[in-house]
Amino acid sequence: MTTIDTTEPVDTWEMVLVHRVFRREFRLLPGLVRAVAPGDTARAGAIADHLSNLAGALHHHHTAEDELLWPQLLNRAGMHADLIHRMEAQHDRLHEPLARIGELNPRWRATAAAADRDELAEVIAQASVALDEHLADEEAEILPLVSRYLTHAEWDALGKRGQESIPKNKLALVFLGSIFEEATPEEKKRFLAQLPPPIRLVWRLFGDRVYRKARDRVRVG
Repeated sequence: MTTIDTTEPVDTWEMVLVHRVFRREFRLLPGLVRAVAPGDTARAGAIADHLSNLAGALHHHHTAEDELLWPQLLNRAGMHADLIHRMEAQHDRLHEPLARIGELNPRWRATAAAADRDELAEVIAQASVALDEHLADEEAEILPLVSRYLTHAEWDALGKRGQESIPKNKLALVFLGSIFEEATPEEKKRFLAQLPPPIRLVWRLFGDRVYRKARDRVRVG
């Protein structure tokens, strides 16, 4: 159980930033869903698309941790095994409401039925509470272990896995805009600096406009 010898500890700021996005969107969605009038399939479709993209991004995020983070920490920080297994158990508990969202969301989108709407909103709220608990624990207890026990290359591999989940169409700009809404000016500058030059250029030319349109479609209608 030896601390990894690096010249500089791993900085986990990007994960904290992405966590803020997940928290924000899962907190907003129950109210947005409940506000949809029965039968308004156009409005339900806009929110359902956003929910589907968000749930997919969270699933990808958790899968990357399951495959690349927990095994490394268990191998190197075995004295914290109970904590790491608690993180794995929290992922498992989140699977149930996320799976139910996956069942309800397309059904509600198709008909905008009130019963499906209300159940979907409640399940999203449950997922939001469980997610808040998990992300708070991860930030307070796991990320300090990451800084201590993972190499920069291993942390970069996790970040690369996250980049693979970014869509290759204009949804990439929506994804980035969602992050930048939470970012401080310094965080935005650092995040942009890590992106390939073509993506930075496209963001600077079109990003704000594309993101505002997508955001308002969901939040305003």
